[in-house]
This record gives sequence, structure tokens and C-alpha cells, in this order.
Amino acid sequence: MSYQTDNAIIMAAGISSRFAPISYEKPKALIEVRGEVLIERQIRQLLEAGIHEIIIVVGYQKEQFFYLRDRYPVTIVENKEYLVRNNHSSVYAAREYLRNTYICSADNYFALNPFEKETQGAYYAAVFSPGETGEWCLTTDADDLITQVAIGGRACWYMLGHAFWSETFSRSFLRILEKEYDKEETKTKLWEDIYKEHIGELPMKIRRYPKEQIYEFDSLDELRLFDSSYIEHSGSRIMEKLAAAFGCPESAFTNMEPLKSGSGDIIGVLFQCGAQRYAYSYEKESITMTGHV
Repeated sequence: MSYQTDNAIIMAAGISSRFAPISYEKPKALIEVRGEVLIERQIRQLLEAGIHEIIIVVGYQKEQFFYLRDRYPVTIVENKEYLVRNNHSSVYAAREYLRNTYICSADNYFALNPFEKETQGAYYAAVFSPGETGEWCLTTDADDLITQVAIGGRACWYMLGHAFWSETFSRSFLRILEKEYDKEETKTKLWEDIYKEHIGELPMKIRRYPKEQIYEFDSLDELRLFDSSYIEHSGSRIMEKLAAAFGCPESAFTNMEPLKSGSGDIIGVLFQCGAQRYAYSYEKESITMTGHV
């Protein structure tokens, strides 16, 4: 059975704290990669595939996304709970639009356009890892139906990129989400967690892609491998301050991680320079050494 795609929901509400320090200054979805803004590239690919109803779910620094309404035929929906809930809340915020729907992450980069106006049913994109991985690995049956999702594995296909929900899948998932939304334990869950826990009620197939077709940049170091312009010039004011303080190029700073307070608030960034680890505090604008690598 084939399904005509009705729309796409692009989730862009999160802080992306691992993408330190750039994501503290602008949403990760709005950075330029190889000359294109990430979310704009994805919007254009959807439009090229004939998908003209595009919903963008925003939260963190939401105002920075508003210009998209003037440039593209998009609808912006606010997720007011992005700070206290995981990405299932973005699906919930856009629940009225769920039909035959692409569910997308705003920070994915697709080398080739993966979107289609007509598909064969619900699926999740996946790429292959020949070695050990900590990603969400998939077990499938002879018909490519996903039968199990496990975090971590070896020589396996793992979730990466977009998903397509058929109208039947959307109805079933929303029924489960509405039932579990107010539970305290749901707050920290990805929508993929909820899917994994109810996999028997939510049939979905795997859609395999070459690894060089779908990219996700979890850190500045990963982005530098894909777009070399970020090695010396990230566009981050924080990185510029660090380069000036150390008297060295931005390329000297690696392994950037969020610096958090005891309550979990992001208060700065941890980084490596040479054989030393340092912490930079936003509030104090101070740099302290934290130890050797």
C-alpha cells in the first residue's frame, strides 16, 4: 500500500547542548554548513519533493526562526515545554498536523534529497556501522519490519535521520502519547523511546541509506570533519574570545562540552587545548584549568 505524503514536521526546539559553544549563541539548525543554513536546506528539499505543508516546531531562541515565514511557506509552532521535556513534546505540540507525515530533525544534513511525495509505509532511516557504536541499533525481520531497538551494538544498522509516519502509525502513536504524556517518567523520553517501548503496536520498517548520505553533527569536532571552514572560523564569539585569550587559532580548541552547574544548568563550556583541559565560565568570563588530558 502506498501513501501520499501530506506534510513534514521539522523539530527545531532543543538547545543542542552537546554542540558547544556554537549552539549557545544560535540554534544549531541555523548554522551554515557548506554555504547553506541547515534547516533551509531541508525545507528546500521538502519543497523540491512536492511537500508544501511544512511545520517547524521551535522553542530555544524561537525568534531567530521567525524569518523563515517570510522566505518559505512554513508554519511555526511553539513547544513551550522544550526546557523540561524531550523531543516527544515537539511531536505533541504539532499533533494536530500528524497524518502521512515526515518527522525530521532540523539539524540533519542530507547529501541527497531523501524525501518523496509517495511512500510505501512507516519507516525510520538507518545507516550501517561496521564496528562498535553507541547509537540506536535495529533488529529487523525478513520483511524489514523493525522488531527490536537496542542502544549500542556492532556491525548493525542504526537510526539516523528522518522518519515517515503513515496516518495509521500517527493515530496509534498519538493515542499512546496522550495516554502517557502526563506521567513523570515520560518527560525525559525521546519519541523514539516511546516507540521502542510500544514497538509491537507501532509497526515500522527500516529504510537503509549509505552512510555518506545522512549526516548529524553532535559536536563542533564532527562538523569540522565535514566542513573545514569551521576549523579556524566557527563564527562563535566565545571561540573568538578563547582564541584571543590563548593567543592561538580556533583549531587549537577541541573536545568542546557543556559545563553544567550542580543543578544541571549550562554555565559555560569545557574544552581541550594541547594536553590540558579547561573550563570557561560565561557569567564570570573566566578560564580555569581543570586537569591534564
